[in-house]
Formats: sequence, C-alpha cells, structure tokens
Amino acid sequence: MSKIAIIADTHDNIPRIDQMLEKLKEEKIKTIIHCGDVCAPNVLKYLAKKFSGQIYLSLGNVDNDHELMSKMAQEELKNIKIYEKFGKLKIDKLKIAFTHFSDQAKKLAQTNKYDFVFYGHTHQPWEDKIGNCQLINPGTVAGLFTKSTFAILNTDTKELELIIL
Repeated sequence: MSKIAIIADTHDNIPRIDQMLEKLKEEKIKTIIHCGDVCAPNVLKYLAKKFSGQIYLSLGNVDNDHELMSKMAQEELKNIKIYEKFGKLKIDKLKIAFTHFSDQAKKLAQTNKYDFVFYGHTHQPWEDKIGNCQLINPGTVAGLFTKSTFAILNTDTKELELIIL
C-alpha cells in the first residue's frame, strides 16, 4: 500500500508545516505533491530538509522567487522537483496532474488523461468529478481564511482522506 500527501498553500506557516510533517511521519508517507504557494525560498529549503521523501511542487501565484526556487531544487534540494505551471506523474499506475490554479486544473481534468487532478489557490477543500477524473483541492496547510487541511491519497484503493490539523 502506498500513501501520498496532497498539500497546497503552506504560506510560510512553519508551525502548521511541522504539524503536517508529523502526521506524514506517523502515516509513513514518502511522497508529497504540493500544489503551490510555499511562498519564501527559505521555507522551501526548510520543507526539503525536514522531509526526507520526494516532493513534487507546482509553483503558485505567491511563490516569491520562481527562478531561485528552481535553482535551489536543481542544485541543492535534490528531493524536490519543481514544475512551473503544472506537473504530471504516474504513481502506482495512477495518472496524476497537479497545478496551483482551479481553472487550469479543470482544463487538465477535461482532457480525460488523468485519474486525479489536484490544485490549490482557493484554500477550500473541494472534490469534483469530470468524466473519470477526480478533481481535488486539499485546502490550505497554512489555515489561511479557513481550517488547516491537507489530503492523503491511498494509491491502492484510490481513496482520499481529508486531514484537519
């Protein structure tokens, strides 16, 4: 069984990031898909150093320095792979796309190429289905404007669990 964490909108909130990482440790999760808005490059570095697994990140609208973040991921943060607009992965036979923005997520879901499309930006946990694709927003780890949440996907059962911090 494989579980992956789907997170978004961490917005430099280190205490919430630490709470989330503690939960990931309990669940033995080794993969994070981050749907954007880490914010500061030093927080990206913090996340990479505190989490030993693989992190896939699609950049968001308040990620301060896209160029520096990409350079850091290439040169020193070897467990982070950054995607400028959206990423696509195959994990345990599941086709997954992820982005920061809901309009782009919807367009990706409408292609019928993916089992799951994840996105952030709205800070609201949301689930929808377009064709055979699950369109999912895990909410905001930072707890900005709403409760602090993220999701865990079981890649065997295809079940999602919303975690409230």
